[in-house]
Amino acid sequence: MSGTSADGITAALVDVGASSVRVLRCRTFPYAAALKKAVLAGPALSIPELSRLNFALGEAFADAALKIAKGARPAVIGSHGQTIWHGPNAVPANTLQIGEPAVIAEHAGVTVVADFRPRDMAAGGQGAPLVPAFDLFLWGRGPLKAALNVGGIANVSLVGGGRLHAAFDTGPGNALMDEAVRRATGERREYDAGGRIAAAGRVDRAKLRRLLRHPYFRRPAPKSLDRTTFGPDFLERNFPRPTSNNLPGILATLAEFTAASVWLGVVEHAPSRVSELVVSGGGALNVHLMRRLKALFSPARVTTSATHGMPVMAKEAACFAWLAARALQGRPNHAPAATGARGARILGKLVPA
Repeated sequence: MSGTSADGITAALVDVGASSVRVLRCRTFPYAAALKKAVLAGPALSIPELSRLNFALGEAFADAALKIAKGARPAVIGSHGQTIWHGPNAVPANTLQIGEPAVIAEHAGVTVVADFRPRDMAAGGQGAPLVPAFDLFLWGRGPLKAALNVGGIANVSLVGGGRLHAAFDTGPGNALMDEAVRRATGERREYDAGGRIAAAGRVDRAKLRRLLRHPYFRRPAPKSLDRTTFGPDFLERNFPRPTSNNLPGILATLAEFTAASVWLGVVEHAPSRVSELVVSGGGALNVHLMRRLKALFSPARVTTSATHGMPVMAKEAACFAWLAARALQGRPNHAPAATGARGARILGKLVPA
């Protein structure tokens, strides 16, 4: 899995059972500086540059898979790919994830299932989010829970009582905060470790109210995002000159923006009060963000996926292993209620070993 933050490739070795998923190993392999720069510039690349990046990412994904699987014999590799463009509301709806699966299969010598989003879109869906089917599998039994993943953007699944009640991208995750840190430090730092800088700042409440009036938050689910909506241009418009002096206030405001958009989305779409918010992704390691989520969601419990046996950085990678295993079995592997697709489909393109 390589998400919208473009910080690297998260690879997991996963044992997929009939009713359980067990992560045996997980590791994130950072992108080389030149590769990361190309990924972040993806939408502006020329066709030859984009084609070259597609194959270079295929090699990088294969290398990560081989390293994480050393000594094991995987049945299949599931690869989401690197999102370059996601246009679910365009005419026609379209999406582009790169990281050539034929290169992965050739280098790794393992069957690959990749490029999951287009089939969902072809069936009238948004092509995302795809994790809710996995959330339902993991945590759908029992009382109502909100399963939140905070990567570059944040997405939530409302599951309980054996069903998926709603799922959607809530809004920004880490991407805006990370971009502000990069700009303020001249790219010497990539992120606010533990949220320590944000914790020292003060939220600009007037600006927060303006940010929360963004039209995306008024759209009904199903809905999905990529990093262009809440990305560098959005940061430039609202926080044009991050510096070391004003960075604490900017990060405090952006962290509150992420937390508040999650809370508002859950309140609007949950059929009743959630019993627990289960957080995964890099945002689960941001102590300040977790503190703000706990304050907003009280008295509901706020935990991490690790509490339930799923390492916080492994969940999305484990999800795509599970999606690939389901595809090999000829079983539907998405949640039409989350994406708006016309019905259940088997997502992914298969490249034999």
